[in-house]
Amino acid sequence: MSKAKQASEITLPAKDLGWGTVLNFLIDKFSRIDAAIWRQRVADGKVHWFGGELIHANTLFLPSRRVCYYREVVAEPCIPFAHQILYQDEHILVACKPHFLPVTPGGEFVNECLLERVKRETGLPDIVAVHRLDKETAGLVLFSVNSQSRPLYYQLFATGQICKSYQAVAYLSDELQQLPLPQHWQVKNRLEKSNPTFLMQQAEGEVNAVSSLSLVDKRAELGLFELSPHTGKTHQLRLHMLSLGCPILFDKYYPNLLPKQPGQELDLTQPLQLLAKRLNFTDPVSGLEHQFESSRQLQSWPFDDGSKEN
Repeated sequence: MSKAKQASEITLPAKDLGWGTVLNFLIDKFSRIDAAIWRQRVADGKVHWFGGELIHANTLFLPSRRVCYYREVVAEPCIPFAHQILYQDEHILVACKPHFLPVTPGGEFVNECLLERVKRETGLPDIVAVHRLDKETAGLVLFSVNSQSRPLYYQLFATGQICKSYQAVAYLSDELQQLPLPQHWQVKNRLEKSNPTFLMQQAEGEVNAVSSLSLVDKRAELGLFELSPHTGKTHQLRLHMLSLGCPILFDKYYPNLLPKQPGQELDLTQPLQLLAKRLNFTDPVSGLEHQFESSRQLQSWPFDDGSKEN
C-alpha cells in the first residue's frame, strides 16, 4: 500500500444536497472508491478538516469547509525516466517532466509525480504547480516557490500573458501529405466534458478553446507540428489536432479510447508524441524576459530506432 505524503484537499459545496455528513459526501463524490474504504480511512484518522481536527463517521456536513484526506493505492507505478530542473530563483522553478509522469498526485499515482520529485530534490515544502500538463505529455512546467508572489504567476495564465509552444508528431491525411510547407491553421471551438468525464468533446456554443497549429515538416504519413494554445482547456491540443484529421501519434484517448485493462502494466514504449517545448513570459516580479526551452526530443522525430529516453 502506498500512501500520499501530502494531503489532498477538497472544498465542500456551498449547499448540502442531502449528504448530511462529510463521510456521505466523500462516498458520493468519489464513487469509484468503495464506501468501505472511505469508512476505514475515517476510522483510521486519515480524513480531517483543513485546520487539523479529525473528521469522524458522524461529522456533519459544513458548507464550503475544506477537507483534507490522504490518497492510497495498493501498488503505485514507478516511472523510470528522469526529470530536469532547468531554472530556480526565489519565486519560481521551471522543470521538464518525462512522459507518463503526472505533475501532481492523481489516479494510481500518489507520490510518484513531478511535484513530489521536485520537493525531494530541492528540500522546499511549499511548491505549487502554476499550471498542468497531462501525464502523457512531456515538457516544461512552471512552479511557484513563494506563496507571497504566487498569485502574480497564476495571473499570467489567467490573463494569457504567457506564451506556450508545443511540438507534436501526428498522422497526415493524404491531402496534407501533398501540401507545401509550412501550413498554418487557427482552430476555434467549444470543448466540454464528455462521457467518461475525463474525456472532452467539441460542442455547440460560445468558443472557449483557441489554438494556432503549424505543419513545419513531414516524412511520408507523419508530420511535425508546432502548436500554440491560446486557452487552456483539458486535451485542447489533442482535440484540435484531431479536428484537422491529424491525430497525435500514440494517443490512447482520441479518436478512440483505448482503456487500460485491470492488472495491465503501464506500457512505456509508446509515449504520446506531444511535448511542451517552450515557455516565454515577462516575470511579474523582476521584469525579466524569460525564455525557457526543453532539450527533450520526441522519440518519433526524427525517425530513430526507438531507443531515445522519453
